[in-house]
Amino acid sequence: MEVDLLEFWVPVESNKTLFVWNITPDLTEAHIYERLDAVFSSYGPLYLLKVRPNAPLSTPGFNAIIKFYSAAQAGKAQQNTDRQALFQTTPLTVRLSSKQTPHFLLGSRPLTYARCVELANHCLGFNGWTCDIITLKELPAEDVDEDEAGGRVGVKLGCVVQISFPHHGVTTRGAAVVEDVFEREGPEMMLQKRRTLHKLVRDKAAAQAFSTVVLVLLGEGKVMVELRCSAEHLFLEEPEGLIQVHDRDQEQVENLPADEDLWENEDLDLSVW
Repeated sequence: MEVDLLEFWVPVESNKTLFVWNITPDLTEAHIYERLDAVFSSYGPLYLLKVRPNAPLSTPGFNAIIKFYSAAQAGKAQQNTDRQALFQTTPLTVRLSSKQTPHFLLGSRPLTYARCVELANHCLGFNGWTCDIITLKELPAEDVDEDEAGGRVGVKLGCVVQISFPHHGVTTRGAAVVEDVFEREGPEMMLQKRRTLHKLVRDKAAAQAFSTVVLVLLGEGKVMVELRCSAEHLFLEEPEGLIQVHDRDQEQVENLPADEDLWENEDLDLSVW
């Protein structure tokens, strides 16, 4: 029985990345994207699919980069699609990447909450998991210097979230703290900003919870849910025990180029396995 593992982390390994080229120029970019998505997503969920024109001095046409969450699914897709015409009259070339992963991405990082939801729904279905807020409360914010603040107010929120997989009897928790400084405006605007901050801290805590989850794919649509480690001792019922995730502290990580952005202004490396 083939067993495959999926984790809620950004896939950075080269064995999860496919390059596709020899795409003919008589198709539109949108049509190519549609057809590639239909073909390759049949092998497993995709983290990234990007289509772009060939370089100006190259043969007219298009190339694509496709990134899977699973190395096994990427390998199977490559074997079954290489040198196949698929949606055009001439064969495509599909290869696994051998490009070196940039040093600042070697450790990977957790998926965003939106990506976690997408992956969980794909593998487990919409009723396969639940997300519940255990604690969401305002914490004492750092003092804001009145002279410098000019009528600003600091807001700090803490949140503990529980992700449950009822069909598998597995539960995990995540936590986050976020803070921001708002201009003193009308009550409606302040309420809207607080709601935005509420959503941000909830999403960060949920993404942190998902980062401990491993999906074990057993074939024939069967999935098991396991945890990377038991982290219950990290989380308390009160926010004093929360892991702090300050926006300003996170800027250096969150402003790293998104994986797809690494390819935006760079020619595809056609080195292959």
